[in-house]
Amino acid sequence: MLDSLIVPLFVTTDLPPRAELAEFGDLLADAARTLSHDGASYDAYLAGKVFWLDRPVLPKQRPAAEGESRFAGMLGYLAAPGDASSARTVLADLRTAIGAALTARYGDAGAPPAVFAIRDRDVRERTPDTALPVDTRNAPADLVSVTRPYL
Repeated sequence: MLDSLIVPLFVTTDLPPRAELAEFGDLLADAARTLSHDGASYDAYLAGKVFWLDRPVLPKQRPAAEGESRFAGMLGYLAAPGDASSARTVLADLRTAIGAALTARYGDAGAPPAVFAIRDRDVRERTPDTALPVDTRNAPADLVSVTRPYL
């Protein structure tokens, strides 16, 4: 696919205390598989890495901290067909899909997930070494191939 939109992005949200990071990544990636806008659906591909954004906790604080919500993040790339409109529109469509997936799995967290475009350099420089890789399974091969050079 020669005409593709590749958007470097950051996703962050609150998760319940016992949420699993790998499951969070799978939810994000699966939510991105098919996006919709104005009643029309289109394929997309999300690839990146997920990680916790927790505050540092001393050992004596752990019992209290285990009952608190946890902040999770993802840095990566969203690929969509070039005719899918603007980066702003595609990100809004992704935000809607991720919000629905997270609400279906964890219930209402009180605030929608933050999904926004960032610089490509920030994805490379700010992704923690310990982050877990995620990507949309069974995505169209052309979207996967145009995204690979960015990863």
